[in-house]
This record gives sequence, structure tokens and C-alpha cells, in this order.
Amino acid sequence: QLVDVPGHEYFSYLGQKTQMEAANQARIDVSEAKMKGEIGAKERNGLTVQNAAKIDAESKIIMIQRQGEGTKEEIKVKTEIKVFENHKEADVAKANAELAMKKAAWTKDSQVAEVEATKAVALREAELQTQVEKMNALTRTEKLKAEFLSKASVEYETKVQEANWELYNKQKQAEAVLYEKQKEAEAQRAAADAAFYSKQREAEGLVALASAQGTYLRTLLDALQNDYSALRDFLMINNGAYLEIAKTNAIAVRDLQPKISVWNNGGEQGISGGGGNAMKDIAGLYKMLPPVLDTVYEQTGMQPPAWIGTLNK
Repeated sequence: QLVDVPGHEYFSYLGQKTQMEAANQARIDVSEAKMKGEIGAKERNGLTVQNAAKIDAESKIIMIQRQGEGTKEEIKVKTEIKVFENHKEADVAKANAELAMKKAAWTKDSQVAEVEATKAVALREAELQTQVEKMNALTRTEKLKAEFLSKASVEYETKVQEANWELYNKQKQAEAVLYEKQKEAEAQRAAADAAFYSKQREAEGLVALASAQGTYLRTLLDALQNDYSALRDFLMINNGAYLEIAKTNAIAVRDLQPKISVWNNGGEQGISGGGGNAMKDIAGLYKMLPPVLDTVYEQTGMQPPAWIGTLNK
């Protein structure tokens, strides 16, 4: 061990420093240990709380699931019970309905049997009554036949004789009518034959006439050296066509009854000078208007306009 000399305490201070550092490090280590201990404790406590909460939550979930499963099982059981009850009620209702139907059928059968029995009795009574009425009717019919047979026989013979006589008369009348119709048909046939012969002869005459006219026209055309204009003029002259045209024109002019007016312009004295010819024409025009207007009025009845005035002839 090193020892300080008097006046120099280096080793003493160095020892103190080492001690102090050791003490400080010890305190630090203690603090760190304490901190780690507290942190570890807190972590442990937190983990404990977390695990506890997790366990509680999982426990609650499991408990709720268990409760839900229990509820579902309970509902399922109740449903099955209800379905079973419904089935049983349906079976009971079906059994009741079948029983009611059977009761109704039994009641119906019994009522039908009663009605059939009643109707059978009534039907038998009706059949017997019908047979009785038939026998009565047959009896009355035979009686009536016996009463009216002779009378009907006499009437029948009489009617037969009358019918035969009427038939004989009708046959004779029909034969007479048939004979008349036959004679009329023969007369009509003879008349038709005569008319046909007449028409045939008339047609033959027309054919012969047309042939003769064709020969006549061909002869004329050959004589005129195929001059159709000369042939036309000859035929019109020969047939009097021009004479007929002249007569027609004369009759037309006569029927028109024309009114012919003749006038002159009078003297032409008193007009001289360089413009004499022009003035003569104008004067002649004005002198011509009155007779023209008079002629128009006489032939048509139309008056001239009032603005023309009155002009001397």
C-alpha cells in the first residue's frame, strides 16, 4: 500500500475519489435496481390487469355465447314443441273433420235411404195409377172406335170418290192446257223460223248490195284512173250532195233574217287645205257612227253608251 508523504496527500485523495466513485456507482446501481424493480412491478401489475381484463372479456364472451346457445336451444326446443303441438292439433282437427264427414255421410245415406223408400212407394203408386189410366183409355178408345168406325168408313169412301173425281177433272184440265201450250210453242217456232228466214234473206241482200256497190266503185275508180278526188266529186254530184248543201245554206241565211243597212257619207264639200285628207277621214268616221249604232241596236237591242252623245247622220 502506497502511503502519502507529509504535505502530499495524493494517494489519500485518490482513495477518497475511488471511495466516492464507488459510493456513487453504488447509489446509481441501487437507483437503477430500484427503478427496474418499480418498472417491473408496474409491468407485472399492468400485465396482471390486462390479463385479468382479457380473461374477464373472454369470460363474458364465453358466458354470452353460452347464454345464446342456451337461448337458441331453448327456442329450438320450444319450436319443436310448438310444431309437435301443431301437428297434434292438425291430427286432431283432421280426425274431427273425418269424423264429421263420416257422420255427414252416414246422415246423408240414412236420409237418402228414407227418401228413396218414400219415392219408391210413390213411384210404384204412380206406375199402378198409370196402368189403370192406360186401361181406362184403351177401354174408351175401343168404345169410340166401335161407335165411329162405321161413320168414318162411309165418310172415307165418300171422300175417296170425291178426290178421284177432282183428280180426274184436274188431269183433263192439265191435258188441255198442255195441248194449248204445245200448239203455242209450235206456232212460236214457226214464227221464229219465218223471222230467221227473213233476216237471212235480208242479210244476203245486204251482202249482194255491198258486193255490187264495191264492183261499181271499183269500175268508176278504174275509169277515173284511181283519182280519188274525181271519184268523190262524181259521187257527190251524182248523189245530189252539192244541191243539199246549197239548200241548207239558203235555209240558214233565211232563218237568220239579216237586216242590211246602206248609207253613204254625204257630200265632201267644205274641206280643203293641207290637212284636207286627214280631216275627210275623221269626218267620214264620225258620220259613219250613227248608222252603225242604229244597225247594232236594231239587230241586237244594245244601246250605245251615254257619253257618246247624239251625232247627226
